[in-house]
Amino acid sequence: MDNYVKLEKLGEGTYGVVYKGKNKLTNEIVALKKIRSEGDDEGLPATAIREISLLKELCHPYIVSLKDVLMDETALHLVFEHMSMDLRKFMDVRELNAEKIRSFLYQILVAILFCHKRRVLHRDLKPQNLLVSYDGRIIKIADFGLGRAFGVPLRAYTHEVVTLWYRAPEILLGGLRYSCPVDIWSIACIFAEMVNKRPLFQGDSEIDQIFRIFRSVDVSLEIKHGLLPYLN
Repeated sequence: MDNYVKLEKLGEGTYGVVYKGKNKLTNEIVALKKIRSEGDDEGLPATAIREISLLKELCHPYIVSLKDVLMDETALHLVFEHMSMDLRKFMDVRELNAEKIRSFLYQILVAILFCHKRRVLHRDLKPQNLLVSYDGRIIKIADFGLGRAFGVPLRAYTHEVVTLWYRAPEILLGGLRYSCPVDIWSIACIFAEMVNKRPLFQGDSEIDQIFRIFRSVDVSLEIKHGLLPYLN
């Protein structure tokens, strides 16, 4: 970390703290994500290891780039390119016209197609994980801590992924073998939020979220044995 200086704290999550920083050699502004250890016995969080391994393979103009990985005596530090703000804050301070919404949606879809072609699910797409450039023209997918590589046939995954308001029905119903559509559902919710200026489904629990979706969408479920355990 000798080559970097922390400028200000940007945010804090379950596993670490994000700072705005500067490379002292190049004067480049970066984002420094300090990852907390889970304890002497546990080591580094699985989310950090997963994010590093996925981002090393996902180099794309619309995906936030991981520039470096540094380790010191106390923590792991991930060095990312720095963006202006996330989409949630951007929507609070800027008006999104139809052209801007169309452009952002296109960039998000191109990026997630790139991921899916490489068999990577993001699993936590939401406005807070979409970062906007300083000029407001570019949007990039960030935070692959819940990302997973998937294969064929599909394996069983945990259903406790994706922030509740952007969670696909198959996950809410307990499905363990899900794939690319869970990301597409999240993107559709984000698209609706950009248009309507408010989240599409604002449930306060999993069951409330399901009811809100089913009241609004004409849903016909083809239940396959074992895919939705809560309905079997």
